[in-house]
Amino acid sequence: MPREKSRPPQEEPWENGWAPDTSRAPGTRRLWLAGALAVATVAACVTAIALNDEPAGEATDTRGGKSLSDDETGGLISFPSPSADASPSESDEKGGMRPENASPSVGETGERSASPRPQRSPSAHASASAPGRKPTPSVPASTDRSVSSVNYPDRYWHIGGGLVRLDPVRGSESRQDSTFTVVKGLADSACYSFATADGTYLRHRDFVLRSERSDGSSLFRQDATFCARSSPYSGAVMLESVNYPGRFLRHQNFRIRLDAYQNSDLFRMDASFFLVAGLD
Repeated sequence: MPREKSRPPQEEPWENGWAPDTSRAPGTRRLWLAGALAVATVAACVTAIALNDEPAGEATDTRGGKSLSDDETGGLISFPSPSADASPSESDEKGGMRPENASPSVGETGERSASPRPQRSPSAHASASAPGRKPTPSVPASTDRSVSSVNYPDRYWHIGGGLVRLDPVRGSESRQDSTFTVVKGLADSACYSFATADGTYLRHRDFVLRSERSDGSSLFRQDATFCARSSPYSGAVMLESVNYPGRFLRHQNFRIRLDAYQNSDLFRMDASFFLVAGLD
């Protein structure tokens, strides 16, 4: 019985009337399919890159050419940026940070500050800000005055050994050394200078207040000039240096010195003084 084959064997093409198709190369259909798949892949990549390069808040509708918002496209999510003036967390307020006046200050000699912490008077503000924002108080010029402390009202500026200290009154000689003539500022007539009975002036040198005779220099006039600033304590003033703005006379270890302003109740008490009638 003859064999049935789906197509004649290739080894006998002419005898059976069959010839191979030479019009196309073998495997052409597979090559076309692979090429079409590669073109589709490249087109998808190009489209994805183009969409990613668009602004974050807009997408382009290729059909109509109009710009769509994030809400319309539903594909982009925006995140709000943090506020620049965000307040500190409660943990910063409660944990770890010590207040400025938590420990007593230490003077040059290493002693603890002698300034107490009495309760503030009812006239004082609950939270006093930096001085000078209120109208500057006026100080009578060309009058004899003594200077007492807000937190040591029984102690006055007193010259001893050329330096100015905060001392209690001890006899007539102590009263004379605790009385000064308030005159117009040597460097600024809107401010004040303190003259003594023997012709010297109070001036700061090395940030320490002392009594010295004028040498006529511009530096001396500036060192001996202080401007009255408002104090959070009724009737008191703070005295700011004319040539070191931001530094005020204050007592520390009962010595009068020039220190940079500190936003603390202790500093404001140490730097606030009453100008009272002369003791002598």
